Amino acid sequence: METNILWSGREYFSLENCLIKSGNQGNLITSVIVGYYEEKIYKVDYRIETDAHWHTQVLEIHCFHDHHVFSNLLQADAHGSWTCNGMPVPELDGCIDVDIPVTPLTNTLPIRRLQLPHKETREINVVYCDVLARNIRRVAQQYTCLSDTAYHYQNVPNDFEATIQTDRSGFVVDYPELFVRKAVSIRSQQL
Repeated sequence: METNILWSGREYFSLENCLIKSGNQGNLITSVIVGYYEEKIYKVDYRIETDAHWHTQVLEIHCFHDHHVFSNLLQADAHGSWTCNGMPVPELDGCIDVDIPVTPLTNTLPIRRLQLPHKETREINVVYCDVLARNIRRVAQQYTCLSDTAYHYQNVPNDFEATIQTDRSGFVVDYPELFVRKAVSIRSQQL
């Protein structure tokens, strides 16, 4: 299956064209984001590879912002150990998902992977890739399933929270104050 989504960023004043190719072996996500933040234009290209259960295996990301280039290749092995540009990053060990704050796509990764039952809450650790600040770190997040299409998200400790509306596939439709889906196109095609 191939899903193409166009998101508009509210806070990051952005437009994202994201392509998700899903098959029996996993998911390949490629995307381009252009935007304007803190009076500076930016562009982000990223590629995420997951297995069939939405465990992140690869994040390749390139960002041009404020005349700086931020480019990294993060890879996870089957034991939850991470490398960045080929070098081990032990502080990220145990993280399964990645979070890129300029896209709502990375909220889909834990939503699809966790498959939370109604009213269940789960705290997870993620690789937080803040491309505009040019840093990568481990952060804790919490997801609560409110319905088939609504999830409450919190940073831990709680300095930000929102109720995210998704479609039945777990792709963000409305992320209050941050993102809104403008268009979607779906077609059957194997990866």
